[in-house]
Amino acid sequence: MISSESVEKYQRDGVVILRNVLTQQAIAALSDALELNMQSPGPWANEYAANSQQGRFFDDYVNWSRFDAYKAHALSGALPEIALALMKKTSGRFFHEHVLVKEAGNNQVTPWHNDEPYYGIDSQSNVSLWAPLDPIPEQIALRAILGSHRWGKKFIPRKFVDQSPYVANASEYEPLPDSQQLDAADNIESFEAMPGDVVAFHFRTLHSAPSTTNYSNRRRVVSFRYVDGDAIWATRPWKTSPPLKPRALKPGDLLNDERFPLIKTF
Repeated sequence: MISSESVEKYQRDGVVILRNVLTQQAIAALSDALELNMQSPGPWANEYAANSQQGRFFDDYVNWSRFDAYKAHALSGALPEIALALMKKTSGRFFHEHVLVKEAGNNQVTPWHNDEPYYGIDSQSNVSLWAPLDPIPEQIALRAILGSHRWGKKFIPRKFVDQSPYVANASEYEPLPDSQQLDAADNIESFEAMPGDVVAFHFRTLHSAPSTTNYSNRRRVVSFRYVDGDAIWATRPWKTSPPLKPRALKPGDLLNDERFPLIKTF
């Protein structure tokens, strides 16, 4: 399913788009599940444009045990196969799913960020599979800075609601460069996409997305996140996202927990 060129681009650039790898049946099933999810949000859902006059910006995560389509596509079929191929692994774990819906007329830019500092895990080999359920034209396309997963830097994450940093200072972490500096990078790639396509990116890859202020349709996306078998439980100087409880896990422990199901090649 995945060419060696795509695997090498992912390893080199930290991001690659894969065309037409999900069936229309899969898109329909995930769309139905997302509709149900929006009608019945989980405990960690967010409304980033609440009490405003702009279009809705909804996100939610870790609902795969509640909606069969999320679970089925996370744990079997194309998505785990793609994840393992891109990580060059024969086994790994499903971390969680994350849905993001920007309705038409939402003026909030998704700021430049990478995902790793938000998460309560550490992993060298990982992948987010960003699956759009609507056409994504260049105007609202995801953007990424090629090779930023190899910078070897830890950045303080930003809040999506107002783009402020989680904390002013933190040991081993540094502030993100300002958005104008990142916007001016000469190695940005954007990913116009259609339902059935998947944008794959590393947890450390810097990425952003424009607003939908002047766009007349909604942008629905489901991301599926995977790690290899060496990923470990970790702490951060801030509340993680998702805010999972450690249960029996201690920092440095492998993710031997039913919340992180095994995936493997057959």
